[in-house]
Formats: sequence, C-alpha cells, structure tokens
Amino acid sequence: MTLDPVSSPPLTLAASAVLPDDGYAGTLVGRAWLTGEVPGPAVVAIRADGVYDLSSAFPTMSTLLDSDDPARRVRETAGSRMGSLEELLSNSVHPGCDMRRPYLLAPCDLQVIKAAGVTFAASLIERVIEEQAGGDPSRAEEARAQVRETVGDDLSLIKPGSEQAMALKRLLQERGVWSQYLEVGIGPDAEVFTKAPVLSAVGTGQEIGIRSDSAWNNPEPEVVLAVSSEGAIVGATLGNDVNLRDIEGRSALLLGKAKDNNASCAIGPFIRLFDASFGLDAVRGETVHLTVRGPEGFELAGISSMSQISRDPLDLVAQTMAAHQYPDGFMLFLGTLFAPIQDRSQPGSGFTHRVGDVVSIRSARLGELRNRVAHSEDAAPWRFGLRAFIANLARRGLLANDL
Repeated sequence: MTLDPVSSPPLTLAASAVLPDDGYAGTLVGRAWLTGEVPGPAVVAIRADGVYDLSSAFPTMSTLLDSDDPARRVRETAGSRMGSLEELLSNSVHPGCDMRRPYLLAPCDLQVIKAAGVTFAASLIERVIEEQAGGDPSRAEEARAQVRETVGDDLSLIKPGSEQAMALKRLLQERGVWSQYLEVGIGPDAEVFTKAPVLSAVGTGQEIGIRSDSAWNNPEPEVVLAVSSEGAIVGATLGNDVNLRDIEGRSALLLGKAKDNNASCAIGPFIRLFDASFGLDAVRGETVHLTVRGPEGFELAGISSMSQISRDPLDLVAQTMAAHQYPDGFMLFLGTLFAPIQDRSQPGSGFTHRVGDVVSIRSARLGELRNRVAHSEDAAPWRFGLRAFIANLARRGLLANDL
C-alpha cells in the first residue's frame, strides 16, 4: 500500500510541540545532519537561541555520554550554531526532506539498542493473549476472556521473582496455562533483547516501518534510557518499539522478525541529560501519552505510566549488563503499559496500523516523538552504517579526537 498524501493526516513538527513542557530548561542533546563541504551527522545541543554543533568536542553521542558529568560538559561547550530549532524541525519531515539543509536524526549513534519486554502487568496479559491466539487477531477476544478468567486482570501487585510470584507460577502450570511471557513477566529474569542494529534507529519526522506481510501490529510508546559504558544512566528519551503481534504471537522464536525491520525503531526527539532539573526519579514518575491518527479519520489514544512498571529501571540496566559489556554504551527501551484492543474495523479485530498513520508519543519532561507509518519495504532504506560513519568522521577530521 502506498501513501495517499491527500487522505493521510498531516505530519508537522514545531518546537512548541516537540519540546518538553518546561521548554529549554533541561539539558537537551541530539544529533543532526550537518551540511557543508563534508556533510555528516553531528552531536548537537538544543538551546533557546538555536541548535549548536558540538562535534568538534564530541564527535559521537557515545563520547558525550561517557564523559564525566555530560550535562555539565554540554553547558561548558559553546559549539557552533547551525540554525534555529524551528528551521531544523521544518526540514525533518520525511519524505520530502531537503538533504542540502540540516535536519534532525535519532539522538543515539554507537550505542547498542536494547529493549526490555513484558515489564508491565497489563501488557503481560496481552502478550499471553497473543500467544494463545497464535498470532490470529480474530481469535484474540476469545483468548482474552479465557486468560483473564484464569489469571485475572491485574498482576501489578506481584513482585517478579518473589515467593508469591513463584506460587502463582506453580498454580498456573497445574492449570496448563503457563506461558513464556509469564515467565519473564513475573519470574526472576527480565526479557532483554537487541531491538535494532547500531545506527539504524530513525528520528522524529522520519517514517517508521511495519512489514507489509503483517496484519496485526501496533506502536509501543516507551521511555528509553541512555546508559554509559560503565552502566550509569545519564539521560532518557522516548521511543517507539514497533511490534508485529501476529508474527511474535505465532512463536516467540520469531521475535527478531517481529521487532527488527527497516525503520521499525524510532527514538527521539532528543536525549534529556540528567541534571538538577531531571533525574531517575523523574523517569520513574513519567507518563507517556500515545496518539495514532489514521488516514480514514480513525483515532487511538493511550498512556503508559512508568509508576506501574514491574521492574525498576536500575534492575533492568543491571540485568542487561549482568554478563555482557557495552564499550560504547547502550539505549534501553523500558517496555510499555499500552496494549491496544480498540477495534479499528470489524468487531473483534482489534487495532492494527495502516500505512499513513501518524503516531505521536509525548511526555511532559521528554517532549514529543512523531512519525508516519510506512511499510518497511517502502521506507527509506538504511544505508549509513558503521563503515560509512567512520569514513565520514575521518573526512571531517574528527577521528583524531577521542571517540
């Protein structure tokens, strides 16, 4: 299906919408495509008087996030002005972006993109339903009733790995309804997987992809942590961990096919670094709002409240690093409370994306990430990988700096 520009809702980016509620009060950093004699990606600071290129001091975002007190380092680095935030945002809507002018990118670069799954009780129930329905949306309502009759609607009071959780596990196994999703939802071990390759995430304004052979899929609005190579959480941003429910529901072994496709990972608009105005407690209390507007006039709204997460962010970071190292740091999706069941077409069919949907993900302290849905096969192909990035840094004379 191709996009009908007439019927598809408009995707516009304005500073008043994209910025957090407190505007420029926090330390906001991102990445932008820098034009000039040798164009390339630049680490930027978003300030009230413009967007500033910091790449001469920090050639990569990984470098900045691994520095001593990144927020202080950003404040101490003047940088060079690229233009106003409005100017960059106006050129960040894809397709149609003018490659000769600066535009925003996803705010991470060398970090591995990880994701934690089944971290909220409500979405846990929906994952079990997907499995019971075998990826068939027409069977979801029947499976939902059966699962809720046995498990109930609320597992939020059960601490993962606790004696109470293990007692529930034994009971459900006796009743024959134990699930691999319940294992990671209430068991001691979190589900942490690699969401996307390094450098493949799309930023605000870019198309976000679903496979054309998927008939049941949804956005997953999440808080995403920025973590240094030493495991320190130094900031946060927003993300869309697009999920193909029919493919994952057929088998959890198809998770890679369900999660990692061209343009299926959006992160942005900026990373808000931890400073006096924002820290981990703010992340724990953040509420993420989702809006989907479709080309046929359909609207879907939902929220994901971090206060209802089953596993603390510190625990998820520790489990991610328990037996692995990340010398360039990592981005960690924290999971979502949101699991859409609102019918989009015929009764009982639930929600699924259509090409042309505009997806907006917003929170008070992290701003707004906005993307339009396309088929992964039709979205802009990912071309700028590690070899291209390293070569570009070399041509710009930045490899001599500490990456």
